[in-house]
Amino acid sequence: MAVRAVRGAVQLERDDAGHMHEQVEELLTAVLERNGLTADDLISIWFTATPDLHSDFPAAAARRIGIVDVPLICAQELDIEGAMPRVVRLLAHVESELPKSRIAHVYLGAAAALRKDIAQ
Repeated sequence: MAVRAVRGAVQLERDDAGHMHEQVEELLTAVLERNGLTADDLISIWFTATPDLHSDFPAAAARRIGIVDVPLICAQELDIEGAMPRVVRLLAHVESELPKSRIAHVYLGAAAALRKDIAQ
């Protein structure tokens, strides 16, 4: 079993805790499904949020869907002028038999513009 890294991001429509939970849950679910993973395959997840998001921790959404025994951490994304606003990003470390070339990185909605080279 190899350790792989999976990237993902979603742009929120507004800074609201309920909306953040819904969007991050959708992102996490898509990352798991598109890579044939379960919560047991997760090693850790690093979340970042742009500085304009204050309503809650993105990791709270992971806990709400049952990811409770996986180390999670949240950090603030760099405040770069002209960067896409209201974005939550994740970097998940997973155990998977997939080769690196078959890992599906998930960028939902407008966030797909962030990484056109790897967005699925």
